[in-house]
Amino acid sequence: MQPDIHPAYGPVVFRDRAAGFAFLTRSTLVSRPGTPTVEWEDGQVYPVFDVEISSASHPFYTGNVRIVDTAGRVERFRRRYAQHEAR
Repeated sequence: MQPDIHPAYGPVVFRDRAAGFAFLTRSTLVSRPGTPTVEWEDGQVYPVFDVEISSASHPFYTGNVRIVDTAGRVERFRRRYAQHEAR
């Protein structure tokens, strides 16, 4: 590896506010002045980045899949195009 061309790689906290879930990992995200910080369980202060979806809130991982009303859509389609079939 060439020196001085790679981004800084350090500990950060990713927080999913919707699920109230946070985890500590390493990332190349840069902490800038004004970036919020959080005191983690080990007593250290780390920069925190909010994410919209994590494994705690994603339907694939949680099993909470929304059911789409496809039966209503099919019936509406049939009613709409029934007049074309009668011709």
